Amino acid sequence: MRRGRASRRTLLHAALAVGSLIAIFPAAAEAAEPHRLALQISDDDPVKMRAVLDVAANVSRHYSGQGEDVEIAVVAFNGGLDMLLDDRSPVRERLVNFLKSMPNVSFIACGNTLETLAAKEGRRPPLLEGISVAQVGVAALMVLAEKNWTIVRP
Repeated sequence: MRRGRASRRTLLHAALAVGSLIAIFPAAAEAAEPHRLALQISDDDPVKMRAVLDVAANVSRHYSGQGEDVEIAVVAFNGGLDMLLDDRSPVRERLVNFLKSMPNVSFIACGNTLETLAAKEGRRPPLLEGISVAQVGVAALMVLAEKNWTIVRP
């Protein structure tokens, strides 16, 4: 009889320990959330544009190599918007390859910057196919940060 109580007590202690761990580390109890990274590009500098793409590729490879999911958003505004423009992107070919082969990486253009360019140039410059538009690029980054995305400006 004593043995039965000891076994129940051991099980109770184990259950309490597991419950405590779940309370301390709730993410361990749920399915793993994907890692989320937002990359800012605001400079009309091909070196920085290539750096953003390098970071996106490296982070994507790192987590996929560990069997983990990662979502990456590249947000372009000001001079960095040129990266996403069909008629002038200095990284056009590489960006097209990203859009085809890396579904976990998305690209977001700032609508305000597009409107400014349209007013300056007399027409809205064309975006590469597959690029989404946020009305305000910086606000898009703020929303992502508020949702616990990591924001990096390479």
